Amino acid sequence: MEVPQRVGDNEGMQRNTRQRAAILETLSRQVDFRSAQQIHEQMRADGETVGLATVYRNLQALSRAGRLDVLVAGDGESLYRQCEDTGHHHHLVCRECGRTVEFLAPRLEASMTAIAREHGFTEVDHTLEVFGLCEDHSRGDGAHAAADEAEDDDAEEPADDAEAGTDRP
Repeated sequence: MEVPQRVGDNEGMQRNTRQRAAILETLSRQVDFRSAQQIHEQMRADGETVGLATVYRNLQALSRAGRLDVLVAGDGESLYRQCEDTGHHHHLVCRECGRTVEFLAPRLEASMTAIAREHGFTEVDHTLEVFGLCEDHSRGDGAHAAADEAEDDDAEEPADDAEAGTDRP
């Protein structure tokens, strides 16, 4: 993973720091969106000594500079991921596992521009995240559903046995 070494590579940020390089290194090993807390925990597990406030500050600077994608979760928490594509792009995000796929949509971009123009808007920007189930979680074979049901059954069985007054071997 290359970390920017020249000031021009770090556009929009004051300077490179050891902490910023460590954050980028940590994110380079992640494939899904992570919270600042999760990134901080991973860095500490990797032996980095960095404060949570420093992680937050650097994630915000990196996202403003276009180095990270930011996704706002349903609870309002910002989640971060290192961009694969530095240009404008969109995301497909699995609701179950967080797997993320970046994609380009030139026809959608043209439609958005036309809609904005039709309503008198200029200098339009947007973000688009599409949430669904990835291939592994939407298989028709019911593998994931069956596993989830088995876990639910296991959790319920002790209560059923207790109510019946029987002991299980």
